[in-house]
Amino acid sequence: MKYAIRLAGGILGSLMLISSTSAGSSFQDHVDSCLAKYANPHDSALVMLQCTAQDGKLSNCSVVENNAKAKGFDQAALCVAQALPMGAKVGDIKVPIRFAGG
Repeated sequence: MKYAIRLAGGILGSLMLISSTSAGSSFQDHVDSCLAKYANPHDSALVMLQCTAQDGKLSNCSVVENNAKAKGFDQAALCVAQALPMGAKVGDIKVPIRFAGG
């Protein structure tokens, strides 16, 4: 049975703030790679994804909102979602992904 889980604000919002200028973990390397492949890392955007969370991963993601259409951030967000850790979350969720630019 799937439960709708809404992810927004607070701690998760901070985790979703993705800066293209900071170095670090392999997750950040993945984010940088997605940006370089699909969008301009100097631009900013907010993309909302609708995904299924299961086994600590996201699948079946689709873009439901994108404030920077035609700039590639939709594809960059889908790319980032492939590596975004979900922990014990299960079900259909909305995932806000913010690209800070720089």
